[in-house]
Amino acid sequence: MTIYEVIKRPLVTEKGHDMKENNRTLTFEVAAAANKTQIRQAVNKLFNVKVEDVRTSNFEGKLRRRGKFSGYRSDWKKAYVKLEAGQKIPEFTEM
Repeated sequence: MTIYEVIKRPLVTEKGHDMKENNRTLTFEVAAAANKTQIRQAVNKLFNVKVEDVRTSNFEGKLRRRGKFSGYRSDWKKAYVKLEAGQKIPEFTEM
């Protein structure tokens, strides 16, 4: 699995922005099969920063309906990546 397959996209939310400013923590949507070591290595290579800690959480897809049709959203995985002290926090809106 390449680093571009491990990290799907950054999650830019109000909670994630507060965590980035206060705790030096970035949030990403990652591949469901990715483990913490792969996530750490991918963030190190993509953003040229040193990672202190990685936490992950799995989310089950919710049931959604459109009229009489119903289906489930996909299951997905979120990663909280804490950077070491003194590391520059990348801005996702600068790209």
